[in-house]
Amino acid sequence: MRPFRFIISGGGTGGHIYPALAIADELKGRYPDAQFLFVGADDRMEMEKVPNAGYKIEGLWISGLQRKLSLKNLLFPVKLVSSLVKSNQILNKFKPDVAIGTGGYASAPLLKVASMKKVPCLIQEQNSYAGITNKWLKKQVQKICVAYEGMQKFFPAEKIVLTGNPVRKDLVDISGKRKAALEYFKLDESNITLLVLGGSLGARKINGLMDSSLGFFDSEGINVIWQCGQYYYEDYKTKANDKVQVHAYLNRMDLAYAAADIIVSRAGALSVSELCLVGKPVIFIPSPNVAEDHQTKNALALADKDAAIVLAENWAEDHFSEILSGLLKSETKQRSLSENIKKLARPNATREIADQIEKLIVR
Repeated sequence: MRPFRFIISGGGTGGHIYPALAIADELKGRYPDAQFLFVGADDRMEMEKVPNAGYKIEGLWISGLQRKLSLKNLLFPVKLVSSLVKSNQILNKFKPDVAIGTGGYASAPLLKVASMKKVPCLIQEQNSYAGITNKWLKKQVQKICVAYEGMQKFFPAEKIVLTGNPVRKDLVDISGKRKAALEYFKLDESNITLLVLGGSLGARKINGLMDSSLGFFDSEGINVIWQCGQYYYEDYKTKANDKVQVHAYLNRMDLAYAAADIIVSRAGALSVSELCLVGKPVIFIPSPNVAEDHQTKNALALADKDAAIVLAENWAEDHFSEILSGLLKSETKQRSLSENIKKLARPNATREIADQIEKLIVR
């Protein structure tokens, strides 16, 4: 009997790529002899990230429709037809046992053609507001793994399995690391530590907010681990002092999480899933500049369960210090947020998704 063959498509952003890689790693652990092929968009980050993780990838000439009127939209029908034809060629050659999609433009044509060829299909939706690609595929696939409750408003209820999002466990393994973490960042353990996360590239509004709040942090005796992003590091590296650590990127996220007492973060789906596992009080400042404003919806899904505080970006400048100060003064609120966000954690998400994939394999 030949080894299993898994074809996986997801990309455009890390939020689609990293879940796809986590799923592939789990399946590879179960089936060491299995063959894997990723399919992505020609000019997107998956064409670098996937080979770096040790997997083969094929590229499609595909992109999404622009939300504003654009000449690029005129090419969309041509790109779609091209991608459907190439997807058919890839599937004929690879002959997968199952097709897996984690969102992004390329997964649409691939899973569409796979379903037409009677290949069992599964998609994984990371956000509380479903992406356009996954909504388009809902009738073609057999299973839909989701990270939030209430997703039947987007997908057929009988296909939904609540699994959570795949998260790298080494990032959230913080047990017993507090002392080592404070030593690593050279921070005074008697002070409260605030961890600020704006993503690998950085978040302009959050960085501006942190800059304007430095006086407040100093007066309150707050340690700050500030991940400002590679685009902004040169602008803010001079703000570092004995209490404030400024980083373009955090290589030891486990130690950053372990050092933190309170966390300020964007609300991308994977960040939210990680923070549920970390279990620290969180102030989310969602990016308003993403499709369907899904970061706000992700954050509000937690706030509705008293598991996080949500601060709109356009309110942050006027209200951040007040909200943080209130949180600092209330250990009861800190404890409540921590306990409630932990209840939403799904540490076995990757394993549960792989279980669903196994159920689809027909031999």
